[in-house]
Amino acid sequence: MPTLHGMPPRAARLLLSAGLAMALVTGCTGDSGLDRTAGDPVTEEEAQVLSALLQRNQQRGGADFVVTAPYGDGELLTLTGAVDFRNEVGRAQVVTSFDDGRDDDVRTLFFTDEEVWVGDVPGLTDALAAGGVPAVTYLRRPVTLGSEDGAPLLLDVLTEVLLNLSARRADDPRAFLDGDYTWQGQRSIDSRLTTLFGVPGDRTVAVDAAEDVLTQFVTPLADGGFDVTVTLSGHGMRPIDLPAAEETAAAADHPDVAAALGI
Repeated sequence: MPTLHGMPPRAARLLLSAGLAMALVTGCTGDSGLDRTAGDPVTEEEAQVLSALLQRNQQRGGADFVVTAPYGDGELLTLTGAVDFRNEVGRAQVVTSFDDGRDDDVRTLFFTDEEVWVGDVPGLTDALAAGGVPAVTYLRRPVTLGSEDGAPLLLDVLTEVLLNLSARRADDPRAFLDGDYTWQGQRSIDSRLTTLFGVPGDRTVAVDAAEDVLTQFVTPLADGGFDVTVTLSGHGMRPIDLPAAEETAAAADHPDVAAALGI
């Protein structure tokens, strides 16, 4: 499982350097602005709770989420859905929007750390029916995180970033006292007061000042030229059922359809 100071080898191939480092202040996040200056290192008390933030997501079970990635000039990829951190599975509506007048591209996505299911794609059911596979609404394919033969798929990078915001065990609190973790003030996110922390790799974490749970994580993608923003809310159990086998076909069995529809 991932920790704050090291991601698993698969996640390391996401073009993310270092680890998914987080920050959290419990009990005193509401008044942590007293006698503090943005850029101050975290205190020993803060370091104690920094180490358990990803574990807290695991303990809560899941959350609702919005992930945004402005990956191109006038192009925005947005995932809105729910994640089950304990079972490493999620579902989302995926919207690609453009500012040049093109219609939004909208799809339904289910995902684990190994596979994705893509559905609600215009033309998918008809194309599969023409190939002798009727009543199928999802194509399933392996997660593509990049290799020597090709670059990672942005959609898969985003789901992997999300799934890695959870860990079974806490980190060593002493690791957060090296001066690289800083207090950055407070601001409101979706009408919730949050405490901001700067973490290694030009990342930012926002923590709910009332409930002490992760509210937002912002991270650059190396060589991507843009930031990915993950916003969590409604922390709690999120049971998610993957599409049934009879609704699903393997993309590898229908490469022409998958390629034509961008799956």
